[in-house]
Amino acid sequence: MTRILILYYSRHGTTAEMAHHIARGVEAQAGAEALLRTVPEISPVCEKTAPSIPDQGAVYATLDDLKLCDGLALGSPTHFGNMAAPLKYFIDGTTELWFSGALSGKPAGVFTSTGSMHGGQESTLLSMMLPLMHHGMVILGLPYSERHLRETTSGGTPYGPSRLSLNNDAISEEEKTLCRAFGLRLAKTAEALKAGRR
Repeated sequence: MTRILILYYSRHGTTAEMAHHIARGVEAQAGAEALLRTVPEISPVCEKTAPSIPDQGAVYATLDDLKLCDGLALGSPTHFGNMAAPLKYFIDGTTELWFSGALSGKPAGVFTSTGSMHGGQESTLLSMMLPLMHHGMVILGLPYSERHLRETTSGGTPYGPSRLSLNNDAISEEEKTLCRAFGLRLAKTAEALKAGRR
């Protein structure tokens, strides 16, 4: 099996919904498996101790989840043009994987959601790519051959799927389609790269 880790943080559920659509795209590829994982909240006062299994939603990610994946989709809401602190905190703790080169050569991409049209979607996606590049990952986006990228009036960028969630609007058909296309592209690329390493 080709295992794609979909690692995300979602406070209000919009990024989580995107993650599930990306997972559907991953699993549209024969022999591919999507693994959904999240990260716990952090406290501004002191480090919070979270239960090992959250009350709801995806299981918390471990470094082994990253180490054992064949590809990665990294998702976060946009917070002031950047990824949310809980996800950044987790990524900052991946130094041992960087030293060992565990993620080098594996495909990765990013996705985000925001509550305003000009909330910094693209800067968030671009900044989320930086630690993945430091890990030596192969960065994927969405090509304009995905016609919904040219037709969307809400979320969607060539840097990765995005979602515009104004007043908790439902995810648009274009946003769903782009999430699924991204998941499928990631799974196909991971499978090809994995076959090349054999």
